[in-house]
Amino acid sequence: MNWSLSSPTPLFAWLLVVASGVCEIAFSVLMKECDGFTKPAPTAGAVGFGLVSIWLMSVALRGVPLGPAYAVWAGIGTLGTALLATLLYQEPMTPMKALFFALVVVGIIGLQAGEH
Repeated sequence: MNWSLSSPTPLFAWLLVVASGVCEIAFSVLMKECDGFTKPAPTAGAVGFGLVSIWLMSVALRGVPLGPAYAVWAGIGTLGTALLATLLYQEPMTPMKALFFALVVVGIIGLQAGEH
């Protein structure tokens, strides 16, 4: 397997997309915690995770197409953030929300399957 960042294989590039999505989740949660950038530690974390997310995605785009990669990245960020908002901040998860989040998962799987 080619673990090179200069020309990642498609598999490695997709792993970078997933890692970038996880950083996006951390960025989003820390945005809530930084309270309008008034708390230094969560603000630094949000900025750091945001930059790492963008960097990982930019490297991943050397090995995967933009459209599907962006959709998967955004889906990971959306789902992860929504789930953590429900768990950490008691935001409601209605059956309708759950259904549409499930459709996002189906879309991510479909985009991945369409790559092969």
